[in-house]
Amino acid sequence: MNTQKESPKGFFESWRYMFIYGLMALVFGFFLYRLFTLQIINGNVYAAQADENRTTDISVATSRGLIYDRNGYILAQNVPSYNVVITPANLPEDDGTVQNIYRQVSDLIGVPVSQGNTDEETVRNFSPCQNDLGITQIVYIGRTNAPYDPVRVKCNVDSNTAMIIRERAEDWPGVGIEIEAVRDYPTGNLTAEVIGFLGPIPASRKDELEATGFVANRDKVGYAGVELSMDDQLVGKNGKRVIEVDVGGQEIRDLQTPVEPTPGNNITLTIDTRLQLAARTALIEQINKWNKKFGYIKYPSGVVIAMNPKTGEILAMVSYPNYENNRMARLIPSYYYQQLIEDPNKPLLNHAISAEMAPGSVFKLGTAIGILNEGVVTPEQQIEDPGRITITEKYSENDTGRNRDYVCYTYKTTGKGHGMVNFLRGVALSCDVYFYKVGGGYQNEVKEGLNIWRIGEYSRALGYGQTLGIELPGEADGLIPDPNWKRINQGENWSTGDTYIATIGQGYVLATPLQVLTSAATIANDGKLMRPTIIHDITDANGTVVKTFTPEMLWDLTKDPKIQVYDENYQTTGEKKTVQPWVIEMTQEGMREVVVDGTATTVFDGFDVPSAGKTGTAEYCDNVAQAKNLCISGSWPAHAWYVGYAPYNDPEIAVVAFVYNGDEGSTVAAPIVRQVMEAYFELKSGESTTTTTTTP
Repeated sequence: MNTQKESPKGFFESWRYMFIYGLMALVFGFFLYRLFTLQIINGNVYAAQADENRTTDISVATSRGLIYDRNGYILAQNVPSYNVVITPANLPEDDGTVQNIYRQVSDLIGVPVSQGNTDEETVRNFSPCQNDLGITQIVYIGRTNAPYDPVRVKCNVDSNTAMIIRERAEDWPGVGIEIEAVRDYPTGNLTAEVIGFLGPIPASRKDELEATGFVANRDKVGYAGVELSMDDQLVGKNGKRVIEVDVGGQEIRDLQTPVEPTPGNNITLTIDTRLQLAARTALIEQINKWNKKFGYIKYPSGVVIAMNPKTGEILAMVSYPNYENNRMARLIPSYYYQQLIEDPNKPLLNHAISAEMAPGSVFKLGTAIGILNEGVVTPEQQIEDPGRITITEKYSENDTGRNRDYVCYTYKTTGKGHGMVNFLRGVALSCDVYFYKVGGGYQNEVKEGLNIWRIGEYSRALGYGQTLGIELPGEADGLIPDPNWKRINQGENWSTGDTYIATIGQGYVLATPLQVLTSAATIANDGKLMRPTIIHDITDANGTVVKTFTPEMLWDLTKDPKIQVYDENYQTTGEKKTVQPWVIEMTQEGMREVVVDGTATTVFDGFDVPSAGKTGTAEYCDNVAQAKNLCISGSWPAHAWYVGYAPYNDPEIAVVAFVYNGDEGSTVAAPIVRQVMEAYFELKSGESTTTTTTTP
């Protein structure tokens, strides 16, 4: 009986042991499985995560390349900027001592001990040196984010303040000086339109640049001028350190051999700062003189560009008004940037290459070579200018049309024209009626004019209607209109009158000052169009030449077929032709007559160096003129142009001057060109004298 009573109990106890052992086996099995998963299956993943937690990649900032003018004068350089920083983890533990340090630092740098709050929004939008917080709040945010990383309390302090802080290093543990390289432009707004300025990495390029080692909110990129267009050469490459850090983020040691940063390349420009100063001074003085005479700002802006016509080198480029790029060297002040954007004169725009305006009579040079090359007239052929002609303006062949008068500029003041003029006198006097007739045709006197299609061909051959490839951002291509363009963009047919006014660079024709200069430089250079350039050479940090300047001829009008051949219905035949050399020579003579006995004779009287040129007075009606109710039929406002070159027989310099709303090219723009030419030859004479006296 005892056996029968004990069996159930033994069985029950056996089951309990089995359950406990099974549970234990399950627990140990689970842990074994987890260990297997963590160490074997996912071991590499977790090892990488652990390694990532203890390692940090540090980007070592590179040094941006320098920019020089053609004579070695520095136009953009890197200078040290001293920032006051505090490393939260290195501050004393005693709060009283910390507050005492804060008070002393506050007295020195002018940042309050405590100001503002550290709510979620403030922390999220915190930007060092661009906030209204006190030292306490700034350090709190720094401690929260990365206690061992220095946080900037004040940026760009003077060197004396930086020296005092360094001397107090033992008394102020945790407080230090960070030296940051910032861009400095010694010539400031004298060359700002060419050099440009830097800014923070934009959001649109953040991923791209970070992938190549750059750091957002620290590194900067070009925003305008050469700083932008040549950014890939100037920017260099950041270095890299891989370090081990503890749990608090404190640096322990280098895990790999540091990769040193590669400095950016240096760039020498073709600009001569001395001539740039002379050109800017001439432009501003002329504008101010006339504005003072009027008693208000009538002439608000202008452009001057000087070029070597044989090489395409830009010797000076002035766009006035511009901006002070040093004000944006460390950060771009929002109020100043907004002021520049809202300025109706658009100082951020380089008007020399980006502004598209009616060229007026300087555009006649393209028409001039066209009418001779196509045989529309002969050089000796006399064309009558009675001062006013009447044409029948039609929009289609079957249009009955309406009569419309076209007058020469002399008719507006004297009621007369220039009388009988040939090619040379037509160019020299800039006779509008002469060009109306040869461009659009007139009765039996000129049975078939050059026509808008051929006008387009010859103007484009001189550089109009296209970008020319200068190494600056924002180059505009201008506009050479034709019937197809007008139908698409204006929704109406081309009219007879459109051809007449396009002949003299009015109507829909638009050009940049650079294109106007290139057209004259091409004629001066016997038909050879050189690519405009501002890059003289590129060198690395060791002075080794990476790229040197070589003049690039885009085409030679006398040898390279650039002119489309049209049949009698103005359909292209597929053939192209050149411009005959004598045509270029005759146009040069016409430009010489402008100075000798033409529209610019008075201005260049007494100028020792023989020159040639072309005046231009371009009527316009843009949004500014419309807002001022200036677009009155027959009395539109006008821009002033002059483009010329010297010496006449062996040109070394070509210059264009443009004054917005400047009225007359001969009286406003031409004097500027003369002053620039005088400065050029004076500088050249000084260099020759120096060379002669210093040569053994």
